[in-house]
Amino acid sequence: MGPLDALIHLFNFFLPAFGMALLAPTLARLAFWKTLRGQWWIQARGVAAVGAGVLVGGLLLTGRDGAMLTYGALVLSSALVIWWTGLR
Repeated sequence: MGPLDALIHLFNFFLPAFGMALLAPTLARLAFWKTLRGQWWIQARGVAAVGAGVLVGGLLLTGRDGAMLTYGALVLSSALVIWWTGLR
């Protein structure tokens, strides 16, 4: 495996966290448009950072990438970050 392949694998490993970082704050804006103003970038960065940590933790805990437990934890952690940064 060459360096480009390793980089592609690393990008694909973190892609769910980055996808949630774009999707979750955007959908939260649609649901809570009066409460969440001007905090999208803060929430997107927080969801990306926490999501990356959850993916690494899930890999270490389960021993493999792509476990449904990890993806469930990713969704819950994304919701917690949005709640912590804008809805509490």
